[in-house]
Amino acid sequence: MSSGGFHVHGPHDHELEHAAQHEPGGTAGQLAVITAILATVGAMFSYMGGATQADAGLLKNDAAIRKTEASNQWNYYQSKSSKQNLSELALELAPDARKTFYQDEIKRYKTEKAEIKLAAEKLEGESTAFDKQSAEKMHQHHRWAQATTALQIAIAMAAIALLTKSKGLEKGVFGLSAIGIVLGVLAWLHI
Repeated sequence: MSSGGFHVHGPHDHELEHAAQHEPGGTAGQLAVITAILATVGAMFSYMGGATQADAGLLKNDAAIRKTEASNQWNYYQSKSSKQNLSELALELAPDARKTFYQDEIKRYKTEKAEIKLAAEKLEGESTAFDKQSAEKMHQHHRWAQATTALQIAIAMAAIALLTKSKGLEKGVFGLSAIGIVLGVLAWLHI
């Protein structure tokens, strides 16, 4: 509360304070503490969900970069193939004095193409690996998001349970909280 100003309560803050004052150590006090704990755990889950989503995006970006580099290598490979084909044609049409030159050119282009092919295949493999890692991170992100959502719903249910004094909703809070925690553990374990 600020001095000289005014304080605005959240939608259920007043009810939580009122219930806690009139029921010390009672169910309302327990639900208020549980709500605070759930909010804290939910904030951590939310942070982890955002972090894994960012990681997935970076990995997807790396995959796209490697794919572009591989495409560049395949274009380079194609240009060497074209030069090799022209040298093979020239070998057929050239006078005997020039045939050795074109045979050497053909051999050089074959060697260069083999090196370029290896580089392109390596880059494609790296791209595929980054794509796989990105997909795994997105799966983990979805688990964090599911856990966060379950905890947010549990917090809302706790507020309703306090206002209505519904024992059924209180049980729902505990059940949904457990589901949220289990989903968070699954995300942590990359399952």
